[in-house]
Amino acid sequence: GISSYSTDPRAAGESLKSCLEQAKRDVPKERHVDTPLYLGATAGMRLLNISDPLAAHAVLGAVGDTLKSSPFHFRGAKILSGEEEGVFGWVTANYLLENFIKRGWLGEWIRPQEKTLGAMDFGGASTQITFETRDTIEDPENEVMLKLYGQEYKVYTHSFLCYGRDQVLKKLLSKLLQV
Repeated sequence: GISSYSTDPRAAGESLKSCLEQAKRDVPKERHVDTPLYLGATAGMRLLNISDPLAAHAVLGAVGDTLKSSPFHFRGAKILSGEEEGVFGWVTANYLLENFIKRGWLGEWIRPQEKTLGAMDFGGASTQITFETRDTIEDPENEVMLKLYGQEYKVYTHSFLCYGRDQVLKKLLSKLLQV
């Protein structure tokens, strides 16, 4: 991830160039200028921002410079909260599964009767758990209300920073070295 470039922020921007080249091939050229481009940094950058805010700022700046130079309509780079990361993952999974809306046999848009699925994102630096619920959510920070395709969704989301694969392995290695 881009947080691994904390000592060489310019390389963080360079690391995105192959993704931009792929996007240029996938998006029709006449649509480049109208295609919005955002970058949402996740848990690795949240951790870097805690340990070295200046490095995190430099990395985001370098990434922003690279994305601004693309033909797309760059709208910003920011560090997502764990809850934002969880909700975006949940929306993406359910959108791809056509749980919000899909095209019917006759070409019309229909709202499926199926329920949404929960999502668990086990990343390198954090884990997010997100699902739709009708129950009362005790902590308001874990509740997100969304309106998608005219339908309202009450979603529970929680992020566990430092409980991603890489962070758990670091903790395990630390414990093993203490023995």
